[in-house]
Amino acid sequence: MNIKADNIFSVKTANEFNALALNIFKLQAQNCNVYREYIFHLGVDADEVTEVRQIPFLPISFFKSHSVLSSTNPVEITFSSSGTTGMVQSCHHVTDVKLYKQSYLQAFTAFYGDVNEYCFLALLPSYQQRSGSSLIYMVNDLIEKSGHPQSGYFLYNHDELLQTLLELKSKKQKTVLIGVTYALLDFIEQFDINFPELIVMETGGMKGKRKEMVREELHEQLTNGFGVKAIHSEYGMTELLSQAYSLGDGIFNCPSWMQVLIRDTNDPLSLIENGRTGGINVIDLANINSCSFIATQDLGRINPDQSFEVLGRFDNADIRGCNLLVQ
Repeated sequence: MNIKADNIFSVKTANEFNALALNIFKLQAQNCNVYREYIFHLGVDADEVTEVRQIPFLPISFFKSHSVLSSTNPVEITFSSSGTTGMVQSCHHVTDVKLYKQSYLQAFTAFYGDVNEYCFLALLPSYQQRSGSSLIYMVNDLIEKSGHPQSGYFLYNHDELLQTLLELKSKKQKTVLIGVTYALLDFIEQFDINFPELIVMETGGMKGKRKEMVREELHEQLTNGFGVKAIHSEYGMTELLSQAYSLGDGIFNCPSWMQVLIRDTNDPLSLIENGRTGGINVIDLANINSCSFIATQDLGRINPDQSFEVLGRFDNADIRGCNLLVQ
């Protein structure tokens, strides 16, 4: 069974997604050692799994203790998680980084349009100051592919960022400002800017720099500070090669090759119906060379239109780099 990138990123219907997810499950149940052992200890026979809802999800913590690989090809890059000093980092060994590139480029295009129409500004000090960040890899590539002379990073030079934003506003240039949450707050405490067309995309939380805030309060401060109608967010993590996006109000949607399901917090092998709060499980078909079926430590719920919300984290879960705000 040979599954190519074109098979993954051309998925359009639920039937296509389900069929491909089952095929990838069969492959990974055979070829991913840690996943195969996990399924065995659960007493699951992979041959008897005939529906997506029967697929077991690998706890995300296995990326800390094992090499989660379904491919024998050489590892091209290893992405590692953020965390406080002394924490064991999650590592995602990627044997085909082109899958990651195609995933984020195609997803951005689906949600926002052509990359080369935008100027990308990045305010990501916590990410820039460590190695192994998949977010920095993506932003580097978006900056390069935008081809805009003013695309780039702003570490702590907020004065320069303000001047750049004002110039881009005057030129009516489509602009994305992607920033770690605490750095965006630091900026608006110094400056007010009224740039209604700006896309402000927050990611990464407070990183221990500030007290965590509920999403509504945070987004109200940011919308007022930047003069925008809504704050965008991306939901991604080291262990995934795909991201979901929120265009406002903390409502996330997945690209067609990614799906979120919700598990029962008291029975982690059981899924629950839409509208109820539980643990977020993610199917990421782009993870074909690692594991596509991940049980995260995030809490959320699915809405009737299949969008989803992130409502916090399980108790004692590590502070991580993905966008999580307790509500």
